[in-house]
Amino acid sequence: MANEAAHRMLGVTSGALTGRCIHRYLPSLRNVYGSEIAPQFYRTVMQARGQREDGETFLADISFSTYQTNAGTRLAAMVLDASEEFRTHEVSGLHQLLAGSRIAIGAVSHEIRNISGAIAAVHHNLCRERVLSGNRDFEALGNLIAALERIANVSMLQPNSQASEIDLAALLDELRIVIAPMLEEEEIAARWNTETALPMVWADRPSLMQVFLNLFTNSLRALSAREKRLFSVTARTEGDRVVVEFADSGGGVEHPEQLFRPFQEGAQSSGLGLYLSRAFLRSFGGEIRYLALPEGACFIVNLKSVI
Repeated sequence: MANEAAHRMLGVTSGALTGRCIHRYLPSLRNVYGSEIAPQFYRTVMQARGQREDGETFLADISFSTYQTNAGTRLAAMVLDASEEFRTHEVSGLHQLLAGSRIAIGAVSHEIRNISGAIAAVHHNLCRERVLSGNRDFEALGNLIAALERIANVSMLQPNSQASEIDLAALLDELRIVIAPMLEEEEIAARWNTETALPMVWADRPSLMQVFLNLFTNSLRALSAREKRLFSVTARTEGDRVVVEFADSGGGVEHPEQLFRPFQEGAQSSGLGLYLSRAFLRSFGGEIRYLALPEGACFIVNLKSVI
């Protein structure tokens, strides 16, 4: 048997699928043996490669479930063409990578400009004193400084064009699902306080999720060395804005004035996490700030609501 959706998915003329072997289109189903189905009920999902009539491959999500009949246990499989979802995910990941790379390069360029500016000032002073006039190495140094400044002035920052109306409550639910295993593993008590009927917000969904995950990762790192481990997320409306607070009992930040600076001393890894988070938020009209707590830290994300 085969319905119209199956014919469209597999690229077969209407009515032509009936009686054909499904293994031709979904080879992975050869590993599923109906005659050996256990009597107990089960539900599971498998991702596999499918093939259409013309040989084109596609990504298939196959959901299995068992059910009882008078003739015994039977197995049902629902096949979903997940190619478009996969493409969307990959394109979104590429967009996220490129956006982060542009911002990171912008930060590096800023640091290079500062350094090359200082070197250029020293070079200019030495030129005025004519101490090294005619020295070829000194002239070459001047050319290198000029080249370095040209490289640093290449702007890699581009306006974000992926922003749209985002269901913040749904995104926070997804965040909760993602970080739940880590909270449990580290024995961190979590509190979620989400205002009912939160309005839609204006944001780039992958970038906003990246910001939230970065803030959680920072809290996780701070809480790992603490006896009291508490992490909380609060979301509420304030006028025409939506505020999301990430708080923890991790002891706070020693030098808050250095937050959001790239390549700051003492930062783990590159120190770009908060710098990128702020850049992502500002690209779609959001903002982030730090608030010191008696026993920890709180990062407040401010987003534009869509009313």
